[in-house]
Amino acid sequence: MKKETAQVMGLVLSAMPIGEYDRRILLLTRERGKISAFARGARKQGSPLMACSRPCTFARFALSVRRDSYAVQWAEPIRFFEELSLDMETVAYACYFMEFAEYYTRENMESTALLNLLFLSFQALLRESIPNRLVQRIYELRIMAINGESPHISCCTGCAKPIDAGFYSFRQSSLFCEDCRTRISDPVWISEPTLYALKYITTAPLEKLFTFRLKEDVYRSVESVIEQHKRRCIDRKFHSLEILAAGEYLEKRLEKQVKKG
Repeated sequence: MKKETAQVMGLVLSAMPIGEYDRRILLLTRERGKISAFARGARKQGSPLMACSRPCTFARFALSVRRDSYAVQWAEPIRFFEELSLDMETVAYACYFMEFAEYYTRENMESTALLNLLFLSFQALLRESIPNRLVQRIYELRIMAINGESPHISCCTGCAKPIDAGFYSFRQSSLFCEDCRTRISDPVWISEPTLYALKYITTAPLEKLFTFRLKEDVYRSVESVIEQHKRRCIDRKFHSLEILAAGEYLEKRLEKQVKKG
């Protein structure tokens, strides 16, 4: 019986050593969603699969398809993103983005938008024009929007009236106007710049997503909405995010020690 073959474009989310020279890689692919594939000899010096089977690598893969598994026949690199490894904070963000993507994807789930988002997010991490913490929040909200889990901010949830600012309920992840604010027990005022930023993140073309900065007060408000909404939608802790938080904590402690002299 002739084996089925497939060509896919994807990103290596993680890699695990198998035996002496092999790897099992987890791929986020445009055509088949999240799949696990066996890369024979990928850890052997000089193997053509060595570079393309490392995390953060975008490549085209030719796969042999078995009943319940895939095997890599060959791979053609598109972008390695080796620059991400030059800074520990950037590495932590990249690992978190891949872990977050893994949470939201399934096998045989078309993932073009998510794959493109991840590619652009990696590029944004390498630019000094936008803070990494803002890249994180943009990425989180947009990936939730792609999966149909956006907060309800397009209009007033109570009366469907379009509004430019209003009262937000963290419990309901919904926006309400002045007339409808009595329907919620936890109203928090959301300013026009904050609401505009949230709407822009959920609806802007992907290529224009990482092209802005926010004033600190607006960023804090956007961060609060996204973080609370994420906690409402996701019941999982991300190991890479815990590492990132620990690094930020140590950095702040060091700054305080330096100031004390």
